[in-house]
Amino acid sequence: MKKRVCCLYRVSTDKQVDHDDKNQADIPMQRKACHKFCEEKDWEIVHEEQEEGVSGHKVRAEHRDKLQIIKELALQKKFDIFLVFMFDRIGRIADETPFVVEWFSKNGIEVWSTQEGEQRFDNHTDKLTNYIRFWQADGESEKTSIRTKTALGQLVADGGFKGGMAPYGYGLVKSGRFNKRKHEVFMLAVNEAEASVVRIVFEKYVQEGFGAQRIASYLNDLGYRARSGKPWHHATIRGIICNLTYTGILRCGESRSEVLPQLQIVEPELYEAAQHIRVSRSKEYEATRTLPRNIAGNSLLSGNVFCGHCGARLTLTTNGKRYPCKDDPSRIVKRVRYICYGKTRKQTECDGQTGYTAHVLDGIVDKLIRQIFERMRAIPKSEIVGIRYQEKMKERKALLQAVRADYNKASADLAMLKAEVVKSLRGESSFSQDLLASLIADSETNCLKVKEQLDAAQAAYDEGQAVMASLNAQYDDIISWADMYDTTSLEAKKMIVNCLIKRIEVYRDYKLHIDFNIDFEQFSLGLDMEALVA
Repeated sequence: MKKRVCCLYRVSTDKQVDHDDKNQADIPMQRKACHKFCEEKDWEIVHEEQEEGVSGHKVRAEHRDKLQIIKELALQKKFDIFLVFMFDRIGRIADETPFVVEWFSKNGIEVWSTQEGEQRFDNHTDKLTNYIRFWQADGESEKTSIRTKTALGQLVADGGFKGGMAPYGYGLVKSGRFNKRKHEVFMLAVNEAEASVVRIVFEKYVQEGFGAQRIASYLNDLGYRARSGKPWHHATIRGIICNLTYTGILRCGESRSEVLPQLQIVEPELYEAAQHIRVSRSKEYEATRTLPRNIAGNSLLSGNVFCGHCGARLTLTTNGKRYPCKDDPSRIVKRVRYICYGKTRKQTECDGQTGYTAHVLDGIVDKLIRQIFERMRAIPKSEIVGIRYQEKMKERKALLQAVRADYNKASADLAMLKAEVVKSLRGESSFSQDLLASLIADSETNCLKVKEQLDAAQAAYDEGQAVMASLNAQYDDIISWADMYDTTSLEAKKMIVNCLIKRIEVYRDYKLHIDFNIDFEQFSLGLDMEALVA
């Protein structure tokens, strides 16, 4: 009677499933080798299982469904021999796979490999050999993984494309270079048609506060389609927003390339702003979130407005009724209000108003924003940023130069005294060794003291330079917002207000306390913020 055989074929990557390459030990090759082996042995194959894209190094036996099926068949005595192409097809985990193989042997199943023969457990030597074999396989997996990661990391760090499908916004072009297998290597190049869509995604997300779902709808309504030809999906939009490649930086794991200008589709500042918005909108930051989750609706404020009495967030509501507009009675509008969520839900003991009319509160904030912009436009940048800090920076620079001169002199004095020691040892100095030692100790103490003063002066000067750079950048941002504010969409206005204002607390009779993201006192605008919001 022929011995009954159960075969297992496994590949670690999906690409090996149908790839006819003996070096890859793909499934068709493994099956062919097992069938030929059984014919030579006059065995009968009664069952076959295959695992596609399953790592024998990372996935433990208990989580491999096919291996569990084979173990169940073994308990039912459905076969006599467990056959694989090589033993590492069973697994490559040193502290587990040898015992899996031994389990089959203990249950009366012979374990064979077409390349290595039978794995026996007749004595202690057999067990040790079995363990060493899988320990080596485990080590080879680790080394292969390290070599692959290192090679890909180096490729990316050098500005090369690691392979696969090009991200949306890019295409693949031939590089003229060939790999070890003599296959031509491709490189990324910007696809301008797709890149324009990527820019729309980032601009809508950052400048107008669109969410991924709304951006997808916006693109679909305009007739844009994804690369597949299908309508845009919000998950794809989120993937675009998170992709660092659009800044011109390639990455693979922890490896990063330098900025590659030819691949840059969006500015790094725009990308970072998008990441800040994405993180701020996440559920993890729900309690402290000041950025609006979405910018739908006709109100100016959302996300960063709170009840001044209890601290609860103010949310928008409408009673559904329509009223004539005060500014234009012929126009019928809904009455929209900001209400204290804590008070209406009885979650807080709030002694403030239940709600505030949206257009009144929005109007107060809108007026404040316009006053800030008007004042910023009226004063030249050099006057706002430069004059106020010019004298301070002159003083800090003069102090730094003076202290640096003192330090250079102290260092020179110390060097001179140390040189005198050599002369003293030769009997050529008029100073005694004890006197020199005392003078050197005093000089070293003085040097350390002056060095501390130098470090402090340098830090003060660097801090002043950083403040100047920050003010210049903030000024440019504010002026760009001021230029946009009157003509932009309500969505963009919401994002501008959010960039300016961190938190608005509303008290009875529309008294406001506002925390700004920008310290306007540094600009010496002559604006009394408390008076403006009172």
